[in-house]
Amino acid sequence: MIAVSVVRPHDLRVVEADMPPVESGEVLVRVLRAGICGSDMHIFHGSNPFARYPRVIGHEFAGEIVEVGASVTGFKAGDRVVVDPVVACGHCYPCRIGRSNVCAHLEVMGVHRDGGFRNFIAVPAGNAVKLKAETPIGIGALAEPFSIAANILERTGCGPDDTVLLYGAGTVGVTVMQVAKMNGARVIVADPDRARLERALGFGADKVLVSGVDDIPARVAPETDGLGPTLVIDCAGVPALLEEACRVASPAGRVGIMGFSPAPCNISQQEIVKKELTLYGSRLNRRLIPKVVEWLEGGKLKPEAMITQTFAAKDAAAAFELFEKEPGKTIKIQLDFAQ
Repeated sequence: MIAVSVVRPHDLRVVEADMPPVESGEVLVRVLRAGICGSDMHIFHGSNPFARYPRVIGHEFAGEIVEVGASVTGFKAGDRVVVDPVVACGHCYPCRIGRSNVCAHLEVMGVHRDGGFRNFIAVPAGNAVKLKAETPIGIGALAEPFSIAANILERTGCGPDDTVLLYGAGTVGVTVMQVAKMNGARVIVADPDRARLERALGFGADKVLVSGVDDIPARVAPETDGLGPTLVIDCAGVPALLEEACRVASPAGRVGIMGFSPAPCNISQQEIVKKELTLYGSRLNRRLIPKVVEWLEGGKLKPEAMITQTFAAKDAAAAFELFEKEPGKTIKIQLDFAQ
């Protein structure tokens, strides 16, 4: 049995791992496919404030149940599942009001506790979501990244009356765009990388703008009867974008923030109040993976083209190198633990 561990910042290794014990309320999952996320790279670089080392990373993974704990019902060996990596206490104020993704005692698999980049992992049964037997396991492993998009768009609201401006055409931007389009919105995507913008058009973007070349505020001002976009989301995690987002948003508009930088940004109170803007933070997902699985299995999204490369798990170092050095060639790299 192997695991992909960040032993210390900048030191990623494929190591031998022990079979985990299975507690009463857990299921043992044989991991088949797992996706690499930008937050995995942050742990690798030592820039994630929540990670402790050594850490088996990986929070986007799917596989097959091989054992169920004594008190578990509803699952059996052989069931294919995707795992929600968000582990919450269920008792604190956020949990009581349905916001378990910001639980006061939050633990995320692959960050606060060891994750799914290994052959076998024991997880709470409540975090396992069944997949249909015919659902490709790689598609199942995309449920978690799409749940991030589902969360921000449930927080902000998004429907046919919206014109959405997305900053960032990376993996997060592409998933948010697809869910916004599924909800009937018009979507404009801004990014400095022209190749990424071409890719966004292929996924259904209505309009693309080149950041740093196009005058974004001027180009989006004519939207919504000259009022600007009704919903603006920073999918790039750049603090400086928040000021522009508030400036270009329509009166009564909403602004979604997905980045995790501690850096301050300058925004005008006046800009927020005069247009009565609403600002939303969004972190992880609040039990939305079952809904996302329905979307994926119902053909409402375009997941196949998201998977740009697949590496054998033993070649994780090469996969991370590609992710870091040639981001324009990748959307989602997955590790195959079945090989």
